[in-house]
Amino acid sequence: MPAATDAPVKIRIRDLHKSFDGKAVLRGVELEIRRGESMVVVGGSGTGKSVLLKHVIGLLKPDRGTVEVDGVAVETLGYREIARFRRRFGMAFQEGALFDSMTVAENVAFPLRRRGELRPDEIRRRVAECLAEVGLEDVGEKMPSELSGGMRRRVGFARAVAHEPEILLFDEPTTGLDPVTKRTIDALIVELRRHHGATTVTISHDMPSVLRIADRIAMLHEGTIAAVLTPDEFRRSSDPRIRDFLSGALLADSA
Repeated sequence: MPAATDAPVKIRIRDLHKSFDGKAVLRGVELEIRRGESMVVVGGSGTGKSVLLKHVIGLLKPDRGTVEVDGVAVETLGYREIARFRRRFGMAFQEGALFDSMTVAENVAFPLRRRGELRPDEIRRRVAECLAEVGLEDVGEKMPSELSGGMRRRVGFARAVAHEPEILLFDEPTTGLDPVTKRTIDALIVELRRHHGATTVTISHDMPSVLRIADRIAMLHEGTIAAVLTPDEFRRSSDPRIRDFLSGALLADSA
């Protein structure tokens, strides 16, 4: 369900610069993400996609420029403010990033227990709801090592939505998965966004998946946003940077 083109801006990134050890990674990124939209940021390895995502959630501070969420500049928030701010996000990391020493249910419950706002019975009920939402009702007592790669990703999604965030961040959600599992994960991302009414920001280089889940695609190239296009516009673009990226990405996916 595409976001309305006139939806208000949820996340606004202005003139964002970031360097590490003298090497510029972001060189003036400009990007607006609408409320309820599925924005996917693409680009080659090492182009700064993860660095950009870390600025959105306040894990990194820019050398110059700003990231605003609902008009609030993230980089100006103090220690206690940033902790409250991050509660608005749910993040699903590569490979699921589950705690190996915890059961599946304990992993999903982890952010709820940290917040300390629910009773144990309410947490158990919410965990069961989230696992059911990702089609894993019967794995709560299993350990992450007992799950397939696709199942671990889905548990990571359940944990990301457990506290009902307004913004969902997905970091390379389909990397390393087989084509059938990728389609399952893509469909789940679309459904989670629809069900929770969340704004989603995904970073990926998996173009078949990108084209399935995106309302708009932002291409990060040499530290700046080279284009922001709908999937259809992206496919039809004559921009040589996009054509080269598409050719390489689709070739890699078919290998």
